[in-house]
Amino acid sequence: MEPLTEKKIKHLETVATRLREDIIAMVSGAGSGHIAGPLGMADMLAAFYFHILNHNPKKPNWPDRDRFILSNGHTCPVQYAALAHAGYFPVDELKTLRQFGTRLQGHPHRTILPGVETTSGPLGSGVSQSAGIALAARLDGKKYHIYCMTSDGEHQEGNFWEGVMFAGKNRLSNLTVIIDRNNIQIDGFTENIMPLEPLKDKYESFNWHVLEIDGHSFEDIVAAVAEAKAIYEKPTVIIAHTIPGKGVDFMENDYLWHSKPFKPGEAQKALDELRTLRGRIQSEHQ
Repeated sequence: MEPLTEKKIKHLETVATRLREDIIAMVSGAGSGHIAGPLGMADMLAAFYFHILNHNPKKPNWPDRDRFILSNGHTCPVQYAALAHAGYFPVDELKTLRQFGTRLQGHPHRTILPGVETTSGPLGSGVSQSAGIALAARLDGKKYHIYCMTSDGEHQEGNFWEGVMFAGKNRLSNLTVIIDRNNIQIDGFTENIMPLEPLKDKYESFNWHVLEIDGHSFEDIVAAVAEAKAIYEKPTVIIAHTIPGKGVDFMENDYLWHSKPFKPGEAQKALDELRTLRGRIQSEHQ
């Protein structure tokens, strides 16, 4: 992984803002979809696809690529946008989100879209899938790393913890789980619906190395991944604290934006705010 320079940080900030613009345009065009989570994850996806991952969009099935698993598949608009801007498929195809016959379904489908490693939808499955891939990599003597992006809400699924136990027991140090700790789910705040804390203690009890970061800080994200790759005796989980709806003032920290259609004018208001932000970032970079 190359050094994270000030120039690269500004580039990643621009990319993340563009991903947020695409999320708004995609979901508003489709008339449905998830918004708050994808907006909050945009900085992390920008960091992974444009700085961290060892991957090749021109060779999406390259055997030695790092694997990025999206367990919380409903947040796929941000992954679709990242994949398109990274070069896996045309950016113009983002307009087809959730349309009949599209490759960009409401949850990712592994066999139809390059860059998608697993089919996701049922929450809680990604860690088990990732643990299986990580164990296979070890048995095959492969050096690629497996990153699994998860939501905090899916930690309420029982099968999620089966995967956590398996990875800890097998000391899968080639696996890093990232939690989008935005504290919301479709019905409200996680700690009101089914409390998750103390997350750190729970993971440590299952033999995981635990890191907590600001999920909007590129320095934090990159440093945490570097530390995770330096841990050889156990898997690592990165608890990334994020703001749902990040970047759009009237959406931030409002769980109702987990998934709801736009009212007239709301999408344009959000796009105007994000485009203004991107212009300011680019002007600072010049």
